[in-house]
Amino acid sequence: GSIVLTSSVAGLVGIGAPVAGSLGYTVAKHGVVGLMRAYANFLAAFNIRVNSIHPAAVNTPMIDNEATRAWLDGLAQQNLGGPDMSNALPVQALEPEDIAIAAFYFVSDAGRYVTVVTLPVDAGYVNKR
Repeated sequence: GSIVLTSSVAGLVGIGAPVAGSLGYTVAKHGVVGLMRAYANFLAAFNIRVNSIHPAAVNTPMIDNEATRAWLDGLAQQNLGGPDMSNALPVQALEPEDIAIAAFYFVSDAGRYVTVVTLPVDAGYVNKR
């Protein structure tokens, strides 16, 4: 079997801003990595693989909404040292299908011996950090 947890690039790098919720988000996403590793060790005896996917911004309502745009604009205008949300590749946001393809790899026969992997699907975001 296979379990795929979805975290964020925030689960691999120390991003955040000095505003409510930002640092907590990063802490929570790092926690997903710890959970993945613990479950992978426990479930290996049952032939269950556990991996995590770490997307950069994905073109979903979580990212593409007025509140998020206002938050990012506010950080820039106030010079609060907010996170650089740009990717290395020239793409602003990934599509949900890009994340689904990565998940499919983990659960397919192609990934039958892949476990305890933190896979960034991030257009190079993590590498810039």
